[in-house]
Amino acid sequence: MAKRSSGTRRSGRTEARAVAPEVIAAANARPARDWGRLHGVYPYLVSPVDRQGRVMAPVLRRLCDHLIESGVHGLTPLGSTGEFAYLDRAQRRAVVETTIAAARGRVPVVAGVAATTIADAVAQARDYAAMGADGILAILEAYFPIPDDGVFEYFAAIARAPALPVVLYTNPQFQRSDLSLPVIRRLAEIETVRYIKDASTNTGRLLSIINAVGDRIGVFAASAHIPAAVMLIGGVGWMAGPANIVPRQSVELYNLCRAGRWREAMARQRPLWAINQAFAKYSLAACIKGGLELQGFAVGNPLPPQPPLSAEGRAEVAKALRSVGALD
Repeated sequence: MAKRSSGTRRSGRTEARAVAPEVIAAANARPARDWGRLHGVYPYLVSPVDRQGRVMAPVLRRLCDHLIESGVHGLTPLGSTGEFAYLDRAQRRAVVETTIAAARGRVPVVAGVAATTIADAVAQARDYAAMGADGILAILEAYFPIPDDGVFEYFAAIARAPALPVVLYTNPQFQRSDLSLPVIRRLAEIETVRYIKDASTNTGRLLSIINAVGDRIGVFAASAHIPAAVMLIGGVGWMAGPANIVPRQSVELYNLCRAGRWREAMARQRPLWAINQAFAKYSLAACIKGGLELQGFAVGNPLPPQPPLSAEGRAEVAKALRSVGALD
């Protein structure tokens, strides 16, 4: 396991350091690949970590290859399913670096940035941009509630760090400070803020966001929503953990939605919803890692103290995967 720096927070995570000038220069100078408007299916990648705390790069590379070959439109390391809250700085960097290397420019990589301070978030964003990330998924971690002005400043600082497209991420179930609609309107005025991924269970909230800023930023759904329904009201795709274990089926559903073939789309959506229900019932990372283990990807268990998927959960996930042709 990599030796930690001498300065650590009480949580055990590596203390954020100032980004070296050459990293800042590289982040600002590197020409971003022009992927056009991001859209489609972006799996929130799991983070395979062994018992010694080492990121299992070969496993992650194999998973990335499988997902790209299955037709996904992009990869998102360090989303919620990627257990970003349980990884230290070195582990996060290893996950992002491995994903970018595995993608090899075939699909965009939108790396998750999560912090409690603006300085740490900006440092991460610049670091990942210098590595070659194509976009940033911006996440706010907060111990104490933060007023709207503070929430705005946090996301605005990330958006102004590297010249990369930014996906705002909001998950009211797990965050102490949410992105309110007035703050979303303000952030939508920043050129690099081009998307939002809303993980609330309120599809009406998505429509409110689309009505307010849909002409400026695209809306991605989460596993908490019915993807076909979100596409119907104007969404551009979904960023979610279940796409790790049903990538081909997710892409087929997306293509049907894009083609406006709604009857066929709903015929695909109904059995896929069982995956989302299992995802919501059990621990986020445990469910997806357990499903991948069933499919032959040795991604390991969630990082402690999170529990692994129970025997009951494995049986339920296996049944759901078999029902959609994702497990023999």
